[in-house]
Amino acid sequence: MVPVKRLSVAKSRLAAYGDVRRKDLALAFAADVVLAALEVADVLVVTDDAAAGALLSSLGATVVPDDPDAGLNPALLHGAELLRQGAPLRGVATLSADLPALRSADLEAALEQVGPTSSGFVSDVAGTGTTLLAAGPGGLLVPAFGPGSHASHVAAGAIELVAGPGLRQDVDTPEDLAAAALLGLGAYTRRAVQGLDL
Repeated sequence: MVPVKRLSVAKSRLAAYGDVRRKDLALAFAADVVLAALEVADVLVVTDDAAAGALLSSLGATVVPDDPDAGLNPALLHGAELLRQGAPLRGVATLSADLPALRSADLEAALEQVGPTSSGFVSDVAGTGTTLLAAGPGGLLVPAFGPGSHASHVAAGAIELVAGPGLRQDVDTPEDLAAAALLGLGAYTRRAVQGLDL
């Protein structure tokens, strides 16, 4: 499950690149995340952005609207419920849409660490946030994204997973983007950063 914000409000801390480039980057990040995730599992995108929905659907993701429209955590619960309709013992995971250096192998390795009745998460590179939250087939997905989500997920009983750098390097700032570029960007983001001084 990949939640994608409306591009009009996404990645505000990349505004120094200009409004058009900021939106293009946000969409490129999401496209690279979806492409990497599709090599590992079915992907459900939760978004109310028409442009994002169209592109990510064309890549092979199933796209649904954010029906709760009440913030990130309710959107993720809604997505998990949809994923488990008709398959209540399906393992589910939510993945940040701003991981342009994500590798499929890193995602697969992280998911393999989640037990059948447990949940686990991957910390962002800063150590305070979360880039992946997963629940095994018999586990509960209890999203607690927001400031201090690392501590919130620990408190909810999720175990911290060992993860490769591309799964931890989320991008909120130009400095984050430069760090992700050192790891190697996905194809969509490589095109979107052409002409930028990273």
